[in-house]
Amino acid sequence: MSQALVTASFPLPSVVGSLDAYISAVHRIPVLSSEEEQALSRDYLEEANLAAAKKLVLSHLRFVVHVARGYSGYGLQLADLIQEGNIGLMKAVKRFDPDQGVRLVSFAVHWIRAEMHEFILKNWRIVKVATTKAQRKLFFNLRKSKKRLGWMNAAEVSTVAKDLGVPEATVREMESRLSGRDIGFEAPVDADDDAKPAPAAFLIDDGADPYENVSDEDYADNQMQTLTDALEHLDSRSRDIIQRRWLDDSNKATLQDLADEYGVSAERIRQIEANAMKKMRGLFATAA
Repeated sequence: MSQALVTASFPLPSVVGSLDAYISAVHRIPVLSSEEEQALSRDYLEEANLAAAKKLVLSHLRFVVHVARGYSGYGLQLADLIQEGNIGLMKAVKRFDPDQGVRLVSFAVHWIRAEMHEFILKNWRIVKVATTKAQRKLFFNLRKSKKRLGWMNAAEVSTVAKDLGVPEATVREMESRLSGRDIGFEAPVDADDDAKPAPAAFLIDDGADPYENVSDEDYADNQMQTLTDALEHLDSRSRDIIQRRWLDDSNKATLQDLADEYGVSAERIRQIEANAMKKMRGLFATAA
């Protein structure tokens, strides 16, 4: 079911105005009893009755608002968090199985939070602050795990790491990321000559030294010429084996491929290859 179809099938309360008006409206929607929830869930699951799904969604919108308020410390609009949570609620209703013996609210909370988490991680910083699974866990738990403002001491780091089941180094790294702020890469357009340089000024261009560029090119050309000369000192069979085993860009031959072609064993091909390599290394050492 596409998101457009879900939105069209599960219309939200018709409220025009502020967020407070929306929240007031969803709190006026009656809460379903367990029996009503079971009946509606089976109706949607067995008959694909979208009207039943709509009632399930509408009756739980107040819960989405409750969950969204818990993420108010990330600097994002509450309305945006509620919107993402509503998408998670719709997904939960679609996947809910009434035979599992749990209420929809217990099942839906994981989908609602998952959508909010994804939204927060995508919008909280320009540069991703959490990438691994352990870092994502810390991102949403580190603030409430800290006992005081400022940097944590060693004992607090150890306690948080133990509680969340992550390495202490990961805790320190995430605390550093959370304490940092995004910095403009370019200098402001109205910056004067005495202003501190932008971060771009501290980046090193390793390819800016003409001497090093020429030296690297000469070294690469010399290595290629030495390789060509070394191959010329090999017999035709050894040269063919080295070429097809190591130098071809694609479809490199295996020992067995070459053994079948030359009518010898794979071990014999390996010996020829080893002898050719030894001879080429000697020529490389002489050239150096």
